[in-house]
Amino acid sequence: MDHHHHHQQQHHDHYDGGENDYMQQEDDWDRDMLLDPAWEKQQRKTFTAWCNSHLRKAGTQIENIEEDFRDGLKLMLLLEVISGERLAKPERGKMRVHKISNVNKALDFIASKGVKLVSIGAEEIVDGNAKMTLGMIWTIILRFAIQDISVEETSAKEGLLLWCQRKTAPYKNVNIQNFHISWKDGLGFCALIHRHRPELIDYGKLRKDDPMTNLNTAFDVAEKYLDIPKMLDAEDIVGTARPDEKAIMTYVSSFYHAFSGAQKVSQGTPLNVMNFYTYPICPSPHSLLEWIRRTIPWLENRVPENTMQAMQQKLEDFRDYRRLHKPPKVQEKCQLEINFNTLQTKLRLSNRPAFMPSEGKMVSDISSAWGSLEGAEKGYEEWLLNEIRRLERLDHLAEKFRQKAAIHEAWTDGKEEMLQQKDYETASLSDIKALLKKHEAFESDLAAHQDRVEQIAAIAQELNELEYYDSPSVNARCQQICDQWDSLGVLTQKRSEALQRTEKLLETIDQLYLEFAKRAAPFNNWMEGAMEDLQDTFIVHTIEEIQGLSTAHEQFKATLPEADKERQAILGIHNEIAKIVQTYHVNMAGTNPYTTINPQEINAKWDKVRQLVPQRDQALIEEHARQQNNERLRRQFANQANVIGPWIQTKMEEIGRISIEMHGTLEDQLTHLRQYEKSIVNYKPKIDQLEGDHQLIQEALIFDNKHTNYTMEHIRVGWEQLLTTIARTINEIENQILTRDAKGISQDQMNEFRASFNHFDRDHSGKLGAEEFKACLISLGFDIGNDRTGMMDAEDFRACLISMGYNMGEAEFARIMSIVDPNRLGVITFQAFIDFMSRETADTDTADQVMTSFKVLAGDKNYILADELRRELPPDQAEYCIARMTPYTGPDAVPGALDYMSFSTALYGESDL
Repeated sequence: MDHHHHHQQQHHDHYDGGENDYMQQEDDWDRDMLLDPAWEKQQRKTFTAWCNSHLRKAGTQIENIEEDFRDGLKLMLLLEVISGERLAKPERGKMRVHKISNVNKALDFIASKGVKLVSIGAEEIVDGNAKMTLGMIWTIILRFAIQDISVEETSAKEGLLLWCQRKTAPYKNVNIQNFHISWKDGLGFCALIHRHRPELIDYGKLRKDDPMTNLNTAFDVAEKYLDIPKMLDAEDIVGTARPDEKAIMTYVSSFYHAFSGAQKVSQGTPLNVMNFYTYPICPSPHSLLEWIRRTIPWLENRVPENTMQAMQQKLEDFRDYRRLHKPPKVQEKCQLEINFNTLQTKLRLSNRPAFMPSEGKMVSDISSAWGSLEGAEKGYEEWLLNEIRRLERLDHLAEKFRQKAAIHEAWTDGKEEMLQQKDYETASLSDIKALLKKHEAFESDLAAHQDRVEQIAAIAQELNELEYYDSPSVNARCQQICDQWDSLGVLTQKRSEALQRTEKLLETIDQLYLEFAKRAAPFNNWMEGAMEDLQDTFIVHTIEEIQGLSTAHEQFKATLPEADKERQAILGIHNEIAKIVQTYHVNMAGTNPYTTINPQEINAKWDKVRQLVPQRDQALIEEHARQQNNERLRRQFANQANVIGPWIQTKMEEIGRISIEMHGTLEDQLTHLRQYEKSIVNYKPKIDQLEGDHQLIQEALIFDNKHTNYTMEHIRVGWEQLLTTIARTINEIENQILTRDAKGISQDQMNEFRASFNHFDRDHSGKLGAEEFKACLISLGFDIGNDRTGMMDAEDFRACLISMGYNMGEAEFARIMSIVDPNRLGVITFQAFIDFMSRETADTDTADQVMTSFKVLAGDKNYILADELRRELPPDQAEYCIARMTPYTGPDAVPGALDYMSFSTALYGESDL
């Protein structure tokens, strides 16, 4: 059997009933119909009603024809009901593969009834393809409702049409030619009903031009009295040009089946009243009534079971009753009614008296008993389904209760212990803040669980209302959860309050700690600074300085009361903290986080400051006394030094004047100076006394004295100079006397030299510098070189000598220099000057000087070289000398050596030199 679409292009299905291939010629309208939405709508309505008229026997129905057959379950059930056979066991899975399997089982069953299915596949039914689904249902209707119709050798569609024509023949305004427009005015339906049940319709009142009324009358009566469900709406038929043939055929086939039983009885059988009871296919009213009476108490038994299984078994039994036991009884009842009606009709037509069954076996008795059965059945099914729903709900609720309770109990586990912790008693402020945050989060969590607790209580309540058999244990568990929940609420509140209270206290303490730290730090710094200052060693040198220190110290002492107030305020803050800790039993974790300074430290430092103040007072007093003493020593020294210093100065100047001014003879000056020397020596004790005072000053470590500009050093140096100067001056005068006497210089010459010397000794130092010496020589008539170097160098001096009439080279100049400046000091003293001048002016033997000069030039040799003379002397002088010398012939002679000793011989008698 092929369920797949070998002919996709064919949008129709073939029903092959074997010999009667009556559908072939219908291909055209079949195709059209499937394309017309109005017909599709009519088919959908009719087929749904037709299916439901059978499915209700199994206690179910469909809403939507293409949706409700998709899983194949109701499709299989429909086939079971209309065939009275059991199909293969359906698959209960929800997957597509299960659904396809079920639909295939149904299609296989249809095929097994000799129906050839073309282009109807299980996939399309499962996918909810409307056209395919309608085609399949039409196939089922054809096979099970129309194929077996047989009237006067014609069967199926033709048989049904012929049956309609025969039945409506007596009605002049009815003409049935087909299954579409022949039925539009509704009279055909009414005629069929009136023909079989004249008491149900007043046919004479019907009008051909009122199709709506006719159709509605027929459909309503059929539904109410003939158990034919309404398969179309009057509007559907009136509103279309040509009603759908399949829909009309289906509807009409239901009328055929409702009345056909009576036909079968009445066809060609002699009229016999006893047939009602004895006709072989006719059931007995007695056995039917007996069955009804037996069945009703079973259907009225409403004792519920505790378990789902027991209730489902009851439902299974009921379904068996519906599917297996009741259908034959329906058939029996129907048969009885048809037989009875047929009999009465025939009796009436034969003008015979109506038939009256025996008491209690009337058609009405059967109907009323049947009505009770249907009522009990309807109630029983409702009760069963409600019970099952209740048990399902109970099972579901109980499971839900257990789940939610388990989740809740798992969540609450340990929460009470957690809430009763006293961890906040040892927490710091930051810990408390963290605990509060954590607790807030817990409160949110708790609030979020409120819903679950309410749900648990609501489920327990519902279980009670639904009379759950295990309610007591559910209630006990629920009560426990609610009690614990209340307890959690109380504990949460308590913990919240405790945490907030502790936070407030710790914040207060923290605030106080901060204030303590802010004030203690500067105060501590101040005390440390004060201690440092009070212990600071001071170095002062004056009364003013010590007075400054004393004033500052007094000012500092004046600030102490204010400082003490601040100290007490700071300690007050600490005491406040201590009081809070004591009053509220706060467990203080650790110490002040903002400072390491504590009250003990503050007090210790304060005591130290208090102790240092009088010590400082004492030190300042002592220093003041010391400075006063120092001042006295300074003044004592200054008073003397200011006298001695000027005295030494004066004496120095006086001595200078004596040696320069030359009052009287040298001997007078000498006498004058010796008196001076005596008066100076007599002054010594004053110097010694000053030394004593200086010793005291040094011992007192005094380094400065604003009362005098003289230091002991100055005085000592001045004194030494004074002694040296007087001694030197006396010595100079003595030497001058010796020179004068030895050289025979007159006093006037001496005075002229002195005047000239003094004139150029501008700084009155008693010595001439080279520059001064040069100027002095010029004033005495010497012509000297003028390079103004500030010194008289060899060249200058040689020029000076030449200007005095000397005519010589380097050697002679060196000789004179060695006389006037023997120590090479670059200065010429008055004494040296006089010596030189006295020698130059005396009649000294110049030949000796010349010879000495030659000796200097020759050095360690016994001869002199002509080249040396030429180098040292101007050319004419050199040649002059060479001409007067004989060659040297000693053992160490060299070429050009001259015997300078021979020069002296040549000189005697030469006056121009």
